[in-house]
Amino acid sequence: MIAASVCPHDCPCVCALDVDVIDGTRVGRVRGADQPFTAGIACAKVARYAERVHHPDRLTVPLIRTGPKGSGQFTPLPWDEALDLVAERFSEAVTRHGSETVWPFHYAGTMGLVQREGIKRLRHALKYSGMRETYCVAIADAGWLAGVGAKRGVDVREMAESDLIVIWGGNPVHTQVNTMSWVTRARRERGAKLVVIDPYRTATAEKADLHLPLRPGTDGALAVAVMHVLFAQGMADRDYLRRHTDFPSDLEGHLAARGPDWAAAITGLAAEDIRAFAELYGAHKRSFIRLGYGFTRHRNGAAAMHAVSCLPAVSGAWAHPGGGALFSQGHLYGLDTSPLDGRDLCDPNIRILDMSRVGAVLTHDPADLQGGPPVTAMLIQNTNPLAVAPDSIRVRAGFSREDLFTCVHEQFMTETARMADIVLPATTFLEHDDLYQASGHTFLQLARAVIPPIGQSRPNHAVIGGLARRLGARHPCFDMTEWDLIDTVLRRSGKPGAETLRHVRWLDCALPFKTAHFLDGFPQPDGRFRFAPDWAAIGPNHAGMPALPDHFAAMDGPCAERPFRLVTAPARNYLNSSFTETAGSRRAEGRPTVQVDPVAGAALGLKEGDLARIGNDRGEVLLHVRPVSGMDPRTLIVEGIWPNHAFVGGLGINALTSAEPAAPNGGAVYHDTAVWLRPA
Repeated sequence: MIAASVCPHDCPCVCALDVDVIDGTRVGRVRGADQPFTAGIACAKVARYAERVHHPDRLTVPLIRTGPKGSGQFTPLPWDEALDLVAERFSEAVTRHGSETVWPFHYAGTMGLVQREGIKRLRHALKYSGMRETYCVAIADAGWLAGVGAKRGVDVREMAESDLIVIWGGNPVHTQVNTMSWVTRARRERGAKLVVIDPYRTATAEKADLHLPLRPGTDGALAVAVMHVLFAQGMADRDYLRRHTDFPSDLEGHLAARGPDWAAAITGLAAEDIRAFAELYGAHKRSFIRLGYGFTRHRNGAAAMHAVSCLPAVSGAWAHPGGGALFSQGHLYGLDTSPLDGRDLCDPNIRILDMSRVGAVLTHDPADLQGGPPVTAMLIQNTNPLAVAPDSIRVRAGFSREDLFTCVHEQFMTETARMADIVLPATTFLEHDDLYQASGHTFLQLARAVIPPIGQSRPNHAVIGGLARRLGARHPCFDMTEWDLIDTVLRRSGKPGAETLRHVRWLDCALPFKTAHFLDGFPQPDGRFRFAPDWAAIGPNHAGMPALPDHFAAMDGPCAERPFRLVTAPARNYLNSSFTETAGSRRAEGRPTVQVDPVAGAALGLKEGDLARIGNDRGEVLLHVRPVSGMDPRTLIVEGIWPNHAFVGGLGINALTSAEPAAPNGGAVYHDTAVWLRPA
């Protein structure tokens, strides 16, 4: 039997899937469905999803810790006893310290709205501490919203009408394989050129007509220099600027001193390459910029995103088919998700803790606790902070506290689960119902479970409801089924009901051309794109941010003691810390390595396969060396969030990354890390 489903993983593609189901209980082949964006394509990770679903290490029963934290010593216990114990410990913590001592902690292990958002409803109902979601998109969101005003843009399918496609700060061959099919179509049918802007020669860059390997954190300088050339050579669309943007009177004067030579000194690129790219961009009105998240994961990432988002406003590309830009379609769908997240119960006086600062929060940093009580109880779903959070040595110290009670609801015994007091087995997306929107395309989708839960695993929604009943939380959605919740959200949002959407499989929410390209106004108060953003309205940490598009020199080094810049990029076969447990993904990735410029490596006496130390003031990590050409000599690349135990010495890459929040509204600065490199 072939069953319909939707990939839930933290990826812009949110692919429609066809799943072979064997005897009603086992998953076979998984492939992309014939949805217009997915177009029959699924990534290698999801294609072998049966390996993950039926993995012998899947958690299948609730567990209680019987040994020291992190020992992995657990014993089974019944579900009711497990939930009773969690509720009891949460209640005890609240009695001792107040409701804010409990911190529900989650992120994007599933993009399904029902299974992802329910933990917020529990939080609001019981006045537990809030959470600012800053791992992934917070910095990029701030930069895009500063100029454009909403998270939407040009449909990726319009790439088929583009003459120039710019992949800026992303590696879709690894992370958005479906997008590459639209790039390929444009190149085949229109002879479109592909430009990739990324600090190293990614698998996507290898396919490009032009790759610009700039230094990490210098994207704003490159974008500003391109604008300089567009104005200097008469390629700026002044009519578009006058009608659709704020077009500050001092913009051209500001850009006049920021040409290719200026940018070359900052980016490490040759001035002639910057000029060539600018002229190529200016010569093609049907130019599509696909902006990734990677180049924003710096202290200056929001300013860089804003600067890049200015380019189609200067060139007027928004006005043309196949022209403009896309960062995210997250604001496209118009869903009323209040039944899921319980925002009607939200108390604005409850503190909101920064998830990227989890190490500081759990080690009692007064500023992070905001004058409130210590966090002494946590429920964790959909994330693995001991592997993915910045400043991981401090994170481990926090989770090691004996007075911290932690319940982790997971599919595998992750590093975070090993530190828990109670571990609850979770379903995969093929074992529960959910509703999905995407950031990389325009299709609203839902999926029903295609097999029964493995072992005693339960969906997030069931766990949240079970705890709500025990803790006295009141909200009608705690007692609804997943399917009824999906139907409620759809109908309240003016969409077809759940059964109708299940029958048609997907609903295309694409906007008309004029609206998608903002020709009837940008979603700003005055309807215009903003070259002069109101950073203060976006976040409190805005001091020193540029008033006009610019290179914002707020970065970690480099310096004499730490001359290299480290980027922790996504791997092809892992998705953050997901898939690191499956043998197929591990075989494909091999082992953790550091990519080093061959000349820089040789100067340090490092060659292929050597063991090297990378470090800074936070710690040091051991990695095997892989010399790779095509990047700045002071750039280092480590792909994939490997489990800490995969590293020689047992310390993972996020031991080196900082938890310092980015301007103006926080966000994890994963790629903004100055380090030293030396032989082991």
